[in-house]
This record gives sequence, structure tokens and C-alpha cells, in this order.
Amino acid sequence: MVITTESELTPAVLAVMNRTADPRLRDILVAMVKHLHAFVREVRLSEVEFREATAILNEIGQLQTDSHNEFVLMAGSLGVSSLVCLLNNGDNGQTETSQSLLGPFWRLNSPRVENGGTIIRSETPGTPLFVHAKVVDRGGKPIQGAEVDVWHASPVGLYENQDPDQAEMNLRGKFTTDGEGRFWFRTVKMVGYPIPVDGVVGRLLQAQGRHPYRPAHLHALIFKEGYKTLISQVFDPSDPNIDSDVQFGVTAALTGDFVRHDEPHPSHTDVTGPWFSLDYTYVMEPGEAILPRPPIK
Repeated sequence: MVITTESELTPAVLAVMNRTADPRLRDILVAMVKHLHAFVREVRLSEVEFREATAILNEIGQLQTDSHNEFVLMAGSLGVSSLVCLLNNGDNGQTETSQSLLGPFWRLNSPRVENGGTIIRSETPGTPLFVHAKVVDRGGKPIQGAEVDVWHASPVGLYENQDPDQAEMNLRGKFTTDGEGRFWFRTVKMVGYPIPVDGVVGRLLQAQGRHPYRPAHLHALIFKEGYKTLISQVFDPSDPNIDSDVQFGVTAALTGDFVRHDEPHPSHTDVTGPWFSLDYTYVMEPGEAILPRPPIK
């Protein structure tokens, strides 16, 4: 149709969107147009602001590399990643969930490690951490044979793909749960770290007067046929930024108990103290086992 006033524009666009054959895609496009047009009207977006916005979106895409994903950082910094996660898990947002956002640093093909082994692959100074975890279903029944991919930042606040001083796949490993749903390993205690701030997300945080830090956490991705793939993070409640995660990922269910021990470790004679232990139970929900697309290579 030929548009004569701005009030005629949105109905014309919605009429086109409603022709979409796929019903789910149609619902998404119709809702997107309604909200986008309403947003433009609410803030009375100027032409200069519109050009700036499109330039920013172009810049975000151009910042994508094999080791960096600016879109994922932005989605987390706006709380979108956590909202999608919470709406789609825990009885559609009604109960607590072990699910969390994937983050921008998961990689495929982590090396396999036997239970009780270490994920330290190069010299990594830090306080020893011994993780003992269990994977269960919603009824508390142990899940045997689940593949558990774990990764975390080093004590200097960098993932190994960001840090030339770390070996390839340092602080990453893939385990298999035993007959009681357990897996366990040795590593070093992680610390909180700033997300990359040399791009669009950094400018956003600066404009809002926000810090760029994530509290210390351990990532896990758990895969088992018959269950929805579990993507999780376990946070250290002692971290000074536990209440102000820049990515809005901390929930009560994802807060772990990192216990300090000052006596020598009972079975690792090289650990004379201090050292930490973490015991945590991951709960998987029934569903389809699908691996996500890795945000980096």
C-alpha cells in the first residue's frame, strides 16, 4: 500500500509479516515488528540516532573473531541471555534451575580426562581446588554416562585462548559420570575477571558507569541422550562482585560452596594447604540433547 501517514506504516508491515508460512517464524516476526515500532515511537528515535544504531550493529558483527564474540557479550550485558535461559528452564521460569548462559568462551573438543585427573595443562600458579560433583535428574536419580565439559578462567582472569602463556586447552576438560552420576577433578581456584571492554560493550558499560567484572565461576556443559543439554555456571559467593555480575548470570541455585582448608590434603601429598573444595549437584531436565554452536573456535 502507499503510506500517507506514520500511523499507517505499522499495520502495512504487519500485514506482510503475517504472510510468513512458518507459524513460529510468523509469530516472532509479528511480535518483533510490533515491539520495534513501539520502541521507535516511544523514544522518538531521531534519524541521526538510527544511523548510529545501525553503525553499532555493524561494528558488533565486525568484531567477531575466532576467539571473541561481541554479540554474546552484548546479549549478556543487557540481561537477554539470562532472561532466555530462565524463561526456558525450571518449569518455564517457575522454579530454580541449574541452567545458565553459555558465555563467549566455550570451545568444542576439550581433551578427555579420567575422573580424579587434572585439567591443568601448563604452569598455572594458584590455590588448588578439588571439585566433586554429581549429575542427577529432577527426581534426584543419578545420571550415569553423561559427558561433562568443564572450563574456567585462570587465576589471572584469562581463558587460555586469550592468554599466550597458557597451553592449548588449559583449564578445560571432558569427563564422564560414573554409576553414581559423579565426576571429580583437580584444578586451581578461579577468580573473577573483566569481560573484554575494547569494543561496543565496553563503551556501553562506560556510558552507564558500570564495572566490567564477572564473579569467579566454573563452567560446565553436560550432554546425555534423553536430557536437555545442561549449560551451567557455579559462582563463588565470596567474590566481591557476586551481587553485580556484569552479565546478570548469578542466581541462588548457581551459587556454590567453595570451602577453604588449611590442613594438608588427605590424599594429595603435594598439597600442604591452603586448598579449596567444591561439592555441587547438577540437575538435568528431560528433553532433546543438542550441542550449541560454539561461540568461538
